[in-house]
Amino acid sequence: MTQTKARCLILACGNALRSDDGTGLWLAQWAEEKFADSPSICVISRQQWTPELGAEIAQSQCVLFIDCSVDAAPGSIQLLPVHPASGPQTVSTHHSGASELLAIARDLYNSPPRTALQLTIGAGSTELGETFSPAVQAALPQACQLIAATLSGLLQASA
Repeated sequence: MTQTKARCLILACGNALRSDDGTGLWLAQWAEEKFADSPSICVISRQQWTPELGAEIAQSQCVLFIDCSVDAAPGSIQLLPVHPASGPQTVSTHHSGASELLAIARDLYNSPPRTALQLTIGAGSTELGETFSPAVQAALPQACQLIAATLSGLLQASA
């Protein structure tokens, strides 16, 4: 009997030309290299999350969204559960948030993931530039450790 392996999707977004806004893309590249040998983990990074990602989410048992946050203290790291948006959805073709994407997976594909989490790092600067602020640079090792531990837990829970 063949058991279907759990599939964990990492969805990261950001703009590498806007300083700390590129954090999600950097972490996605790190995860892609770190988990290159794991067929259970898929990494997708985009400048923005768009509605068509709902199909990828619907095919996943767990999703880890990664982005920076302009509402959090620079360098602070948060890992929080994400739930599908409720009520009628207004779909933006320009940018969708994690809750809206989960609602698309639920409403269009009737297949939301079992677990959805969002990891954010507080942005110190989103000005034009290709380097991270000192606070974000200092937070990256902890964020990488948290991603690795979170994925390990998610994959074990869905095995």
